[in-house]
Amino acid sequence: MTPAELDDFRQRLLRLRAELEATEEASRAAAQIVELDQAGIGRVSRMDAMQTQQMALESERRRQLQLQRIANALRRIADGSYGRCAACNEDIHPLRLQADPTFLRCVRCAR
Repeated sequence: MTPAELDDFRQRLLRLRAELEATEEASRAAAQIVELDQAGIGRVSRMDAMQTQQMALESERRRQLQLQRIANALRRIADGSYGRCAACNEDIHPLRLQADPTFLRCVRCAR
């Protein structure tokens, strides 16, 4: 992989990380604890709020996992192992990395 291609992937990963971190700030309110005060909120509304909270928590879990994958990809770029399959050490096709720059395995090993 050329230095220009590596730099393109690095920039793409950094932009993706920034987008995820911005989304994280916006979604914190949705993950807050739901009040169980029946006088202030109806049963259906409370159930809806609890469902929204759980969806926000799952989104947060996925966001944190993606941030970790991005950090690992940036680390591989820095140490020179980016673009190599973690299983067979062959090159990962650039189109696969275009689809998701955090992939660790080539198509054959991913199966």
